[in-house]
Amino acid sequence: MSAGARVMDLKQSLQTASLTDPGRVRDHNEDCIESRPEIGLYVLADGMGGYNAGEVASGMATSLISDGLQEVWELREVERLGRDEAKALSEKLIKEQVARANTAIFTTSQNNPECAGMGTTLVVCHFFDNFLTAAHIGDSRLYRLRGETMEQVTRDHSLLQEQLDSGLITPDEARLSQNKNLVTRALGIDPTVEAEVHVYETQPDDVYLLCSDGLSDMVEDDEIRLTLHTLKTNLNLTAQQLIQAANDHGGRDNISAMLIRVAEPYGVPRGWLARLKALFA
Repeated sequence: MSAGARVMDLKQSLQTASLTDPGRVRDHNEDCIESRPEIGLYVLADGMGGYNAGEVASGMATSLISDGLQEVWELREVERLGRDEAKALSEKLIKEQVARANTAIFTTSQNNPECAGMGTTLVVCHFFDNFLTAAHIGDSRLYRLRGETMEQVTRDHSLLQEQLDSGLITPDEARLSQNKNLVTRALGIDPTVEAEVHVYETQPDDVYLLCSDGLSDMVEDDEIRLTLHTLKTNLNLTAQQLIQAANDHGGRDNISAMLIRVAEPYGVPRGWLARLKALFA
């Protein structure tokens, strides 16, 4: 199978929609989203830092990681790998591109006073061969709707999550906490950072939501789940509704949502026939 055919298959198999909004309080948007549907890549970043430097950090993160992975993820070569090898390669390359982006953002912040202290949260999703490689740093989230059940796939790197984990506060207290935005890990703040990376099997009709905390802080999980479940056949409308809900609840931060629905399986054909086709691709 040629890389061109693979690209078409992936675009056909994954339905997507993305939307970002400054919200009702901020006068500019420090969130940034970027996608490369031809290789199944989706990146969301929520920047932080003075003098609008947060949008510099988030913009650098999304563009460097997207461009970098597109350059090294050779579909024609990857399709010849075994499935476990492809999973390991996806994880390795994402970690490398995140580390590269971290160095670039950190160096920029060190060399430019107006960018001092800038950083960004991050969620990266990479779909291939009926699996998803998910990486995250900070408190931007990845949710998955499967059937009627929605699950938060990522676990926030935040002071609030640490307080929850240690039993210092209850989930009800966490919802009312004033410390929601204190992250314990961010891209570009330190010389090195470790992204948390996991690989998951996907299923047809799964819906994945990448979002900044401007959505998850404003809209309860139950409302997010109901919106995804009710409107999942129209992802553009789903994204609009999620942004609207966050604004209706106050819109105190920038709001971003990226949606991916697995419309059909996207496995790589294997066996002697696939190998024969590859010889003539």
